[in-house]
Amino acid sequence: MQASFHGIPCWYELTTPEPEAAGAFYAGVLGWEMVDAGVEGFDYHVAKAGPAMVAGMSKPMMPGIPPHWLIYFAVSDCDATAAAIVADGGQQVVAPMDIPNTGRFAILTDPQGARFGILQPNDAEGSGLDPTKPGHGSWHELMSSDPVAGFAFYAKHFGWEAGDRVPIGEGGDYQLFRRNGADLGGMMGLPMPQMPPVWLPYFNVSGIDAAMAAISAQGGAVTHGPMEVPGGGWIIHGTDPQGAYFALTGPR
Repeated sequence: MQASFHGIPCWYELTTPEPEAAGAFYAGVLGWEMVDAGVEGFDYHVAKAGPAMVAGMSKPMMPGIPPHWLIYFAVSDCDATAAAIVADGGQQVVAPMDIPNTGRFAILTDPQGARFGILQPNDAEGSGLDPTKPGHGSWHELMSSDPVAGFAFYAKHFGWEAGDRVPIGEGGDYQLFRRNGADLGGMMGLPMPQMPPVWLPYFNVSGIDAAMAAISAQGGAVTHGPMEVPGGGWIIHGTDPQGAYFALTGPR
């Protein structure tokens, strides 16, 4: 039986060659406070939005890995979920292993190649993340070579349900997905055929225009937007100074 938190986004992790510089960038854009995780033998930095821990940053574990964000989804059984995903056509990137005082995690891909993490938390009461608060992850977007198959895959393993389907012209439809009655994100086809399938995290901000100015002032770049979305919110896509792709959402 799946726990109520199974399939809920629970962590965001940036792999970057310069965690300190990246931390300063996101602190300027999102107001994060960066602290050392205090893990012996592992250089891991934690981002805090107020008292809540909202994201982590670390250097690549091996050469050649480009800067990127990774979304983790909470699961009730890490080993069983990882095994089921691999049996269903996914790939295992990092085998299940323990994180002291945190839980058990693994990194996988879906059958189309989009990478994500899973985490079986020690604390089943919740992560403390709130998608309505500035600085917290608020939306999760899958760009896939086969979003229909992608939805079926994640619905099977994470218990997601279909939300609204929004036509987006030549790009097909934007399929919202939800868990426990709350929308978590959306899925769409690839904007460009040569683009690899990828998960994109959106972080909440109190004002899109101020965030755009901060991105430019901190050495990043706005690559898309601002664009109004249903519900009256606005979104932008951008890259940080090290090249990691991210997105923001908020009022204007």
